[in-house]
Amino acid sequence: MATVVVVGSSTGGLPMSYDIRKHLDKGHTVKVVNAIDEFNFVPSNPWVAVGWRKPEDISFKLEPHLTRKGIEFYHQTCVGLDPEQNQITLDDGQTMDYDYLILSTGPALAFDEVEGFGPKSHGGNTVSVCTTPHSVEAYEQWQEFCNEPGPIIVGAVQGASCFGPAYEFAMIMETDLRKRKIRNQVPMTFVTAEPYIGHLGLGGVGDSKGLMESEMRNRHINWICNAKTTKIEDGVMYVDEHDLQGNVIKQHELPFKYSMMLPAFRGSKFLMEMVDSNPEAAGGPLVNPRGFVKVDQFSRNPTYKNIYALGVGIAIPPVDTTCPVPCGTPKTGLMIESMVTAICHNIEANIKGEDAHEEPTWNTVCLADMGDSGAAFVALPQIPPRNLTWAKKGKWVHLAKIAFEKYFIRNMKAGNSEPIYQKYIMKMLGINRLKSQK
Repeated sequence: MATVVVVGSSTGGLPMSYDIRKHLDKGHTVKVVNAIDEFNFVPSNPWVAVGWRKPEDISFKLEPHLTRKGIEFYHQTCVGLDPEQNQITLDDGQTMDYDYLILSTGPALAFDEVEGFGPKSHGGNTVSVCTTPHSVEAYEQWQEFCNEPGPIIVGAVQGASCFGPAYEFAMIMETDLRKRKIRNQVPMTFVTAEPYIGHLGLGGVGDSKGLMESEMRNRHINWICNAKTTKIEDGVMYVDEHDLQGNVIKQHELPFKYSMMLPAFRGSKFLMEMVDSNPEAAGGPLVNPRGFVKVDQFSRNPTYKNIYALGVGIAIPPVDTTCPVPCGTPKTGLMIESMVTAICHNIEANIKGEDAHEEPTWNTVCLADMGDSGAAFVALPQIPPRNLTWAKKGKWVHLAKIAFEKYFIRNMKAGNSEPIYQKYIMKMLGINRLKSQK
């Protein structure tokens, strides 16, 4: 009988745990290792940061829900991995053997790559919506800010790959300021490494450029693109603006009273420790130089074929290599769900003595909230060239995002990541998780 260990239990790892348990016979063991003992619905963090949600609205304890499904839960941090011995080390010193390892660790936040960057709890001068505790801290400062408003800077620094939440938080803050009737006291500037508004690290999705520029003009939000944030002091952000050839054309000193910038990501600490210091090794057999796990078309490491990985922690080359300022590639919800499904089928095949054969489609459906409106993006697949690209905005997207929050959290509590009706609706729309389903 096989032991499958899943490291990480967020929006990728938790459905992964449920689905692999469902796919395998009861004689096999599924273990989940997670650094915190609760699930947080990360997409709702921007709402927490302005007080539209409380942490308990988007969180629940993991152990009772996993245990009910026959999954062993370990509230531990993975601090080491020995792929030759098929073993991980936990922070209490104990080791855990595996037959198959699934890495869904999410990212480490590289605030240290910009001087003065990060929330106050990290010694920085900005706020963050990357984790729910960060968002709680951001809300505390938001309340203070609204009593004494001033300039806002929001966006994403160089090397960032997750741009959507920056746009969402900009629009959510703008909406909340209007509700408080203090919007006229708050100049807003969007600072981003993207070469243009709506690039999203993907070279755009449909007319995302026109859609997002129009929305920001309507909301009186200025922007600076091709921006490299060089230093952040208390109340001042230093930004170099580049031309398309990568030359600095203007240096900005931007005052602010409140700022949220998304950081670049890297792999978890135990994965970073596995990076080979030899530049010619390209990180090593398991990870790239940023600590992201190398995977093949089956979501499996090419060297250690019993190690699979999904989500933000996998290595994907930049989609647009012409960006003057580095922009990473985002890993979005449905894209990650397709990895989950492929990994389940491939481990099931491996246990039967068969080769991995299922490939995820990396299709994407994204709902971006704008406070009182929203934008929906469909990219099939996410990485261009695409078979279908579509982008629309309207109040219905805001309502759909609220509904999806409730729907996803309910499914995670129930231990059912893809109800049968969802599967058939997506199939009718031609949005499949596996390439073999085409």
